[in-house]
Amino acid sequence: MSKKILVLTASPRNNGNTFKLADAFIKGAEAAGNEVTRFDTAFMNIGGCNACDTCWSKGPACSVADDFAKLEPALESCDVLLISTPLYWFNFPQQIKGAIDRLYAYGGAGGPRPLTIKESYLFVCGGDTDEEEYQPILTVYRNIASYLGWTDKGIIQTGGLNADGDVERSGLLEKAEEMGKNV
Repeated sequence: MSKKILVLTASPRNNGNTFKLADAFIKGAEAAGNEVTRFDTAFMNIGGCNACDTCWSKGPACSVADDFAKLEPALESCDVLLISTPLYWFNFPQQIKGAIDRLYAYGGAGGPRPLTIKESYLFVCGGDTDEEEYQPILTVYRNIASYLGWTDKGIIQTGGLNADGDVERSGLLEKAEEMGKNV
């Protein structure tokens, strides 16, 4: 059965390692007959949550007018979410953190238009090879998935990828493509 997939990338490096992981996943997902929508959050204007508690008061999930409004239709109609991100200071980089924080509007009761996401994936890579460095982002991701009722379907987490192209020698592109085929 075909699924609608939303891919959010976070890297400010066009065609960097996390972009390539996302591309491989998309290739597999589309080959399997799924519909994929991609947003590169690093090139969008999405601020963080302002804690104004005016969610849904102006119609959209968030009352702050910026590019998050472009994400809302995809968030509200996709079955699967992939977040593909570099590791910055043990966590998500600012380039995607605003979009993640704005999911607040969908928490709890979920608002008048709840998220349709049922499954999620996380791809995270960076230069650090110490497993401990990745624990905070993995914990945050798992907490978000649990809170919003998503089933985690897979994580690719790896270090030692500093330069553009390092992922091409890692064998992870094939793993990401296979994960996409098996959504």
